[in-house]
Amino acid sequence: MVVGRLTEQIGRGLGAAGETLGDAVSSERVVRLGVTGLARAGKTVFITSLVANLLNRGRMPGLRAEARGAIAGVWLQPQPDDTVPRFDYETHLAALTGDDPRWPSSTRAVSELRLSFRVARQGIMGGFRGPRRVHLDIVDYPGEWLLDLGLMEKSYDAWSREVLERIAPRPAAAPYLAALQGLDPSQPFDEGLAQRLAATFTDYLSAARQAGFFDCTPGRFLMPGELAGSPVLTFAPLPAPDRPRRGSLHAELERRYNAYRREVVRPFFRDHFARIDRQVVLVDALSAIHSGPQAVEDLRRAMAEILGSFRPGRNAFLTRLLQGRRVERILFAASKADHLHHSQHPRLTAILEALLQEARSRADFAGARTGAMALAAVRATVEETLTHQGRSVDAVRGLLLETGRQAALYPGALPEDPARLLSPAREGAERWLDADFRVMNFAPARMTLRPGEGPPHIRLDRAADFLFGDRLLGE
Repeated sequence: MVVGRLTEQIGRGLGAAGETLGDAVSSERVVRLGVTGLARAGKTVFITSLVANLLNRGRMPGLRAEARGAIAGVWLQPQPDDTVPRFDYETHLAALTGDDPRWPSSTRAVSELRLSFRVARQGIMGGFRGPRRVHLDIVDYPGEWLLDLGLMEKSYDAWSREVLERIAPRPAAAPYLAALQGLDPSQPFDEGLAQRLAATFTDYLSAARQAGFFDCTPGRFLMPGELAGSPVLTFAPLPAPDRPRRGSLHAELERRYNAYRREVVRPFFRDHFARIDRQVVLVDALSAIHSGPQAVEDLRRAMAEILGSFRPGRNAFLTRLLQGRRVERILFAASKADHLHHSQHPRLTAILEALLQEARSRADFAGARTGAMALAAVRATVEETLTHQGRSVDAVRGLLLETGRQAALYPGALPEDPARLLSPAREGAERWLDADFRVMNFAPARMTLRPGEGPPHIRLDRAADFLFGDRLLGE
């Protein structure tokens, strides 16, 4: 009996050792990279160009594993999650690189793609141990869904109060606020009224996003998918009644808000977010600056909320869900850097760093390494020097998306001191007093790619190195 148990224990030990040895021999590692972005930040373009430039690395000198000759091969593989849609890389790449290039359509739900690397081992003994295999699982999801995490710790009345206070001065919110005038939250529930309120509030969210605001939650209102028209998306913020009543409008919208948290928000974080190792958040900071101080302040709050999502101790729901796991690296990337001359890129990065300052130290303390960077996943412009008001200025030239005509843009100089933007934003200024920042929408340029090259970009290689370069080098 004792001998039998001892033999069984030895057998289990040898089995475990065999599994460990097998793991060491196969040396397969998986990195799950979350890619999200706030409105119009270029998430689909980022993923498409990243994959194309990893498969053809002629433009990736900033990726250390490539510069050191460690990458022996990269190929696409079937993704591991059979119930998640595949990111349509081939279609998006064809849109960017065709004879009539165009920006690919944005994705409006979770999708996934797997890239596998065969990487030579580093060090003195590396040549004797054979190559390693590293799988990069890219998980694409809307940034608005990430902002929904804040709802998990807010009651319906707390959420309603915050929303109504925040949107009160915004012109786009006027129709919804007018719909609340004279409305008694304690009145008996009426489905038609609930649908009208939800539709008007959704119209506000869409207009707010177009105006450059980022706090457009609940996120599924703008991307309903198969949930369109369902009760779980048929609610809106209401003032708290003096005396809550069962069967009232307030009671039913509160119930639906709680169902949204339970049936929509919770499964997303459980099934996708909780498994992410590294994260990139794309931010269209230039459009926010162009939209004015209020949009910049709204962007700062949104970024603080997003970064807070990666600090489990701040959110009891997330603490229970992650069970000690945490995202190891988070990169905030200011996209569309090709809309500026390279001489202004350090200023754009400094502004992004300043926007992150409030929440970043807490994430660093929690163990996540954070970074900020200005990049362009696909470069759509070329640089040139113009004469403006009797002086030479650094500009960019490209094909205008709206007209198809070539145009040069000098958007105005970003300030060296980010406080010149952030202070008026925090103080609630309605417009910039001493500057006019312009922005244009450029179409993708026609590309002529040599063998081994991906689409032209700005700092995509450095972003890749920050996000997962250490895993490729076995660090």
